[in-house]
Amino acid sequence: MGSALKKSSFDKYAAYGAAVQIPQNEAKFLNSLYKNANGAEPTTLREDFCGTFAICCEWAKLGASKQAFGLDIDPEPLAYGMKHYLAKLKPAQQRRVQALERDVLGCNLIRADVVCALNFSYFAFHARSTLVDYFRSCRRSLNRNGLFVVDTFGGPQHGEPSVDTKRLPGMTYYFEQEHFDPINNRTRFSIHFKPKAARRRKRAFTYDWRMWSIPEIRDAMLDAGFSSVDVYWEGTARNGRGSGRFSKRDKGEPCQVWVAYVVGRK
Repeated sequence: MGSALKKSSFDKYAAYGAAVQIPQNEAKFLNSLYKNANGAEPTTLREDFCGTFAICCEWAKLGASKQAFGLDIDPEPLAYGMKHYLAKLKPAQQRRVQALERDVLGCNLIRADVVCALNFSYFAFHARSTLVDYFRSCRRSLNRNGLFVVDTFGGPQHGEPSVDTKRLPGMTYYFEQEHFDPINNRTRFSIHFKPKAARRRKRAFTYDWRMWSIPEIRDAMLDAGFSSVDVYWEGTARNGRGSGRFSKRDKGEPCQVWVAYVVGRK
């Protein structure tokens, strides 16, 4: 990832990956969730809103039985993933990964043991009816004992415009909340990057989201027919930031900013 950031032409997907994703950890976490819940290894993963489908590629590395399917409606990140992630896999691993330009709200979705919608991608659904329809579709497409996994975030800091800054090797990452409407929880976020010794790349990515709370997500999953819903809360590191370690919790903590996974069981 670092080599891509050193190129003269700015690579926004490489910068995004370096700033907000650890696909290897995500794949292992999804695998362990299923294994802990069912006492068996999952085989198939479907990554909705997959972008560059980096998690799919890491999933294929976990074992010879692993298959992954990535769905996204944008051909640009899919093409990037083909070149920068899929191409780096071994031939046998490549054959077990498929990236498809497909709408996650479509019919006849690929069945899987684990379905995930990460990086808050489903926040693009602003209406509860659409959210429940999507969750219901995901439940139908899960294999027996399958898990549906989404992430979410919130906290008082996100009730007003703010900027979260993180310094990384070779660049600085900015996650800016530019607008928030408390009546409908509609919000606009942008990601900016400032490469070392180069101009800032403003609005490399922008998002028009509806912030969904954990109770809303949980209730929507139950309405969609999931038999149970669990929350995995992120712990806090000594520096006050998230530790990157998640555990199943019934109660959270009053943090200014928090991140969690919500997991529905078929």
